[in-house]
Amino acid sequence: MTAPTSHEKNRPHLQQGAVAGWPICLGYFPIGLALGVLAQQAGIPWWAMAMMSILVFAGSAQFICVAMLTAGASAPAIILTTFVINLRHVLMSSALAVYLRGVARGFLALFAYGITDESFAVNHTRFRDGAWDRWKALIVNQLANTVWIFATVCGVLVGQFVPPGALGIDYALTAMFICLLAMQLQGGIYLLTALIAGALAVAWYILLPGDTYIVGASVSAATIGFFLKRSLRRGA
Repeated sequence: MTAPTSHEKNRPHLQQGAVAGWPICLGYFPIGLALGVLAQQAGIPWWAMAMMSILVFAGSAQFICVAMLTAGASAPAIILTTFVINLRHVLMSSALAVYLRGVARGFLALFAYGITDESFAVNHTRFRDGAWDRWKALIVNQLANTVWIFATVCGVLVGQFVPPGALGIDYALTAMFICLLAMQLQGGIYLLTALIAGALAVAWYILLPGDTYIVGASVSAATIGFFLKRSLRRGA
């Protein structure tokens, strides 16, 4: 992503945040609809979907929750699984924390609530390029949050008219993460880290039971990528 132009820097915070966040909203709407359709087919009412989107606001966790409910999983199993999957938010929050030093805790709580993979990618890139602040970043987070809630509820309401498995709905979340990955591959070290993460995830999944392979492979690959990048900088 390129650095903001001088014209962009002069825009009001609301406008700049909306301009940066609209691509996320554009992607969230069809994915949210897909989640809502799957939830409706799993017997989840629209108000429960609304509460899930408001309280959780994590696409991957919500997709997995719906799938586990469909499979008849117990509440403790669902809670533990979604907790482990969402541990990646600790890493994303830590990366953004360096740009939010000295900010009031109330603002941090509201900001942290809106962090997702997509809003993190947009805000982190903008913070790194400069001319970005916490208010613009907050608008990105909450605009995406609003669209997500609306889309998932709409999905439940229209889900009764969509046959199971139609339109590739089951593939929506996978497609979203593939797109996010492709946008981050901006050099050889990033490609190598992605390949390491994929290999570790497959090996972890085969050798160890449960869903810890998602977080474990991500943390391990990110750590390896960090040390590789630092070694290359020292050797340059």
